[in-house]
Amino acid sequence: MNDARHHRQRILAEVGEAGQQRLERASVAIVGLGGLGSPVALYLAAAGVGRLGLIDDQPVERSNLNRQILFEEGDLGHPKVDAAARRLRALDSSLRLDARQENVRASNVEAVVAEYDLVVDGTDSFETKFLLNDAAVLLHKPLVHGAVLQWGGQVTTVLPDEPCLRCLFGGPPDPDDIQTCEEAGIIGSATGVIGSVMAEEALKVLLKARTPLSGRIFQHDGLAGESRVTSFPRDPDCPVCSPRALITDLARYEEQVSPRGQVLV
Repeated sequence: MNDARHHRQRILAEVGEAGQQRLERASVAIVGLGGLGSPVALYLAAAGVGRLGLIDDQPVERSNLNRQILFEEGDLGHPKVDAAARRLRALDSSLRLDARQENVRASNVEAVVAEYDLVVDGTDSFETKFLLNDAAVLLHKPLVHGAVLQWGGQVTTVLPDEPCLRCLFGGPPDPDDIQTCEEAGIIGSATGVIGSVMAEEALKVLLKARTPLSGRIFQHDGLAGESRVTSFPRDPDCPVCSPRALITDLARYEEQVSPRGQVLV
């Protein structure tokens, strides 16, 4: 534990030797290795988080390279999980990495979430974001949520028995009402800002340091040069985290939730 690699963070009051050891023992699933998952993976690996689950089913494409900083031209056409594992091992050869080339869905989400101490949502699908939220709530796992588009984005952290993503948004928006990054565009540095905040949130949860963004959402507008944090309460009628929850069983998730992530009643 005397490796100079982590000296600058070990001297922080919130870390210390005990905290560094806690990070070394920790495991984090990073679902989605795109613009958000890239900085999260790099910063968690650099911080000394001992085990990372890298979960993505896509190959590296040229259009990824303006923002997905895990990858380079030599990775084009290769699975993201393999390219990411090579990059992270080059950063720290002692990392334990699970490269899982798969898409998270209702049939496998429990196995993914249950295996790790914390889940980071770096996906670009709102249905998957709410699936991860619901699984984290039901399995009592912390989840760091992030989303980004054009020049800005948002971050919130879902802790057990605290407000969740459905308390804030209810459910995913109608696909016809939203634009994808391919349609609306995205500036690479915005993913760096949001991904870095997500990494900070993950480290705070693992270290039990200060106050994560639980029941609060961080929103950043890079074009205006403004950021704000807004509080939101737990919804007493939340369909997944309230006493009157309608989503109660991941084995029956597809019976409880529509393919678009809407709760069936």
